[in-house]
Amino acid sequence: MYQPELTAFIEFLRSEKQLSIHTQTNYQRDLQKFADYCQKFSLNDLAEIRSQHIRQMVAQLHRQGLGGKSLSRWLSAMRSFFEFAIRNGWAKINPADAIQAPKSEKKLPKTLDVDQTAQFVSVQGDSALALRDRALLELIYSSGLRLAEVVGLNLVDIDLRDAMVTVLGKGSKQRMLPIGAHAITALKEWLGQRKNFLKDETEQAVFITQRGTRIAHRAVQARMQQLSIKQGMDTPVHPHMLRHSFASHMLESSGDLRLVQEMLGHANISTTQIYTHLDFQHLAKVYDSAHPRAQRKKTSEK
Repeated sequence: MYQPELTAFIEFLRSEKQLSIHTQTNYQRDLQKFADYCQKFSLNDLAEIRSQHIRQMVAQLHRQGLGGKSLSRWLSAMRSFFEFAIRNGWAKINPADAIQAPKSEKKLPKTLDVDQTAQFVSVQGDSALALRDRALLELIYSSGLRLAEVVGLNLVDIDLRDAMVTVLGKGSKQRMLPIGAHAITALKEWLGQRKNFLKDETEQAVFITQRGTRIAHRAVQARMQQLSIKQGMDTPVHPHMLRHSFASHMLESSGDLRLVQEMLGHANISTTQIYTHLDFQHLAKVYDSAHPRAQRKKTSEK
């Protein structure tokens, strides 16, 4: 169905748009779904296709398991194809123009529980490297820092006396955050040994490598992967997982969404609200395990 038109469109993508083979293949796959649907319902003329047909196709594809992103790509292919069809006089309207794909379900961020977090950040050893790693992990978890924020810290940003850290977040927005007691202890120990790595007295980075330079994003990520194995974690822990864990644990304890938003540096509270789902999951698990009538028995077959 519509093979000459589809072939002409793919050739247009190849010769004029000069899209990659991969993108052309995706378009072909998406357009074939459209052609199969039209054949099934005897839609023999492109001029017959209306918005309701596109909506029905979206619904069918969604039922078949296509997610929001895949459906958005499919609709993008449809819009491009019908624009091409209008230019060639095969259709008069673009029936895919006003159609929106259903939103993909938001994936909840992975977090550690309190015991798992304590296990991970409690790096053992008195070497300068162990002290640095322990201070870095404790600080991320203590204050909910992003990777870029902790890597970008300078000595002047840490106030050990008042237990505060000043960070530069997204959009160059500055915020001050409290530092927990465990992180303060770890920082004092690391800063006392930092000179063992220092090669240049002018280096102001709080966390430096054994070469004496500011630690890089990838180095932190790689180090945390190594520590995940060393600390006996069930899954690799990345910097954002510690930040997510901080947010989840703060919300569980305080119930104050605005406070968590402020500490995380989220411009919009809707970004922070995802942690209410995590909090609900935690409460549901506690309820199911603690309440004598919480366990819901499966209905037996009659």
